[in-house]
Amino acid sequence: MPRKHSPDNSSAVTVTPVQGRKDMAEFIELPWKIYRDNPLWVPPLKSAQAKLFNRKKHPFWSFSRGEFFLARRGNETVGRILGIIDCNYNQYHDEKIAAWGFFECLNDPEAAMALFQQVEQWATREGMTSLRGPLNPSTNYEIGLLVQGFDKAPALMMTYNPPYYLELIHGAGFRKEKDLFSYHYTSDMKLPDWMFSLSEKLCRQGDVEIRYLKKWTRDDIHLLCSVYHECWKNNWGFVPTTREEEVELAKDLLPILEPKFAFFIYHRDVLAGICLFLPDFNPLLKRFNGNLGISALFKKMLYESEITGLRALLFGIKEPFRQMGLPLLAFKYLNDLFQEMPKYRYAELGWSLEDNDAMNRLYEDAGLKPDKRYRIYRKELC
Repeated sequence: MPRKHSPDNSSAVTVTPVQGRKDMAEFIELPWKIYRDNPLWVPPLKSAQAKLFNRKKHPFWSFSRGEFFLARRGNETVGRILGIIDCNYNQYHDEKIAAWGFFECLNDPEAAMALFQQVEQWATREGMTSLRGPLNPSTNYEIGLLVQGFDKAPALMMTYNPPYYLELIHGAGFRKEKDLFSYHYTSDMKLPDWMFSLSEKLCRQGDVEIRYLKKWTRDDIHLLCSVYHECWKNNWGFVPTTREEEVELAKDLLPILEPKFAFFIYHRDVLAGICLFLPDFNPLLKRFNGNLGISALFKKMLYESEITGLRALLFGIKEPFRQMGLPLLAFKYLNDLFQEMPKYRYAELGWSLEDNDAMNRLYEDAGLKPDKRYRIYRKELC
């Protein structure tokens, strides 16, 4: 665990908005200072972060507002945070809520408090009445603060943070709003016999079918998102993706999709659900250390065999089909795939809302237990 930061008493904390390339470079580079002694942390790609943070180009900012802040003691950068107002979310839910995300800080409670206060003041000026986080920058991206499972490496697109962040966030007056679970499946686990018998019965009836695409296109990503919208439209935190966001998503997903692990579930030729697993590229991302280029290409060639797991990014069944046992069919299909493709030895299933009783019960009936817990915090603004 990183040591508690011992501030220089002669240097007060100052928090300022990010202005210009130099400040943004400091914002992007700060995590390398926070996690330099933590072997479990997976560095993000700096180019991907820069793209997401570009308020003039990334499609998220076409309907959102944001302000980046840096905390410094003297000349030392000790913390960062991003304040976010997702106007699409507020319109969809008829709320006035802001979010914070991409929070990183040395173990310096004064600096953390100053960062949160700046975001609170900014959100209040913008007419917001409450603040939640971390969202990086919405539920369609990476979210949640890790609160259990610090001794385990994160899977692709799942967050990781030091344990002391809990104290910093509580110290700023935030309290739990929602917990998220992830479950860990390994290829040597034996699923209960009843799951196989029920899924085989579904197959024999001939009404349901799993279909996967050998080659995905941008239109297929749009179809995937349309089913996601229908499945999740009533869920906590949901906000529909825009067409432009889906184009950006296609750029990221199409090069890395494993076709058999991205599939559609049909009932009598009607699209009933979706399931999307991605290879867990985090072992390679650790070796890239945030940088792409010729060295990353060589590292990919040398270490691609370290990719031995998957991350469940999406799984959903449309409302009219939820009492038909279709998740059992997906479980059996995935279990068979693990036997067919032994290079994959585990899957991170998550995240799942803590009150998604049907899905969590199914995981636990299959013999799985929550492996990690993530938390969203909330604070009402005066």
